[in-house]
Amino acid sequence: MSLLLGDTAPDFEAETTTGKISFHDWIGDDWVVFFSHPADFTPVCTTEIGYTAKLKDKLAARGAKAIVISADSLEDHKEWVKDVEETQGAKVDFPLIADPDKKIATLYNMIHPKADAKVTVRAVYVIDPKKKIRASIVYPPSAGRNFDEILRLIDSLQLTDNYKVATPVNWKEGEDVIIVPSVSDEDADKLFPKGYTKIKPYLRTTPQPNK
Repeated sequence: MSLLLGDTAPDFEAETTTGKISFHDWIGDDWVVFFSHPADFTPVCTTEIGYTAKLKDKLAARGAKAIVISADSLEDHKEWVKDVEETQGAKVDFPLIADPDKKIATLYNMIHPKADAKVTVRAVYVIDPKKKIRASIVYPPSAGRNFDEILRLIDSLQLTDNYKVATPVNWKEGEDVIIVPSVSDEDADKLFPKGYTKIKPYLRTTPQPNK
């Protein structure tokens, strides 16, 4: 089954390093970064898990939290976390899902046989509090992810959920945004009291409305 943007994230139960969870219950009212890594006790994954641990406060500021999965056992996860904490200088207190039979990874299309049939690729799903998949990114096992981009993506999703705007290329929090084409100039005058710059009829920029 292919998972598309707007689909409900499949629910599941799993054993994790923080205890057994039911995924939808665990999500609660938060945004979630659900991502897979190829294997425990590997170098790139060690840096990714360590960096994610350091993002705890930044994720929390966005009402978000992380959860991770690989086809490793719970025992391996628990042992590997010790290495991550030792080498990366951060406490890992988010759940790592044990999925040795790859059932959950398969449910979320995290096994790409032509890349490597034995391990999960570096897949990322951003899931909102309504349990909807809002974004997905897939990296090959050889390339570590840019987690700052994932934070930027959450910022964009949360902003555009609340205002009739879109975020331009390389946008960062606090920068100008684009008024969506479906908004008329007349309505834009009312919706964006800070004003806007009309570059083309379809291209109008305005200061970020919640700043």
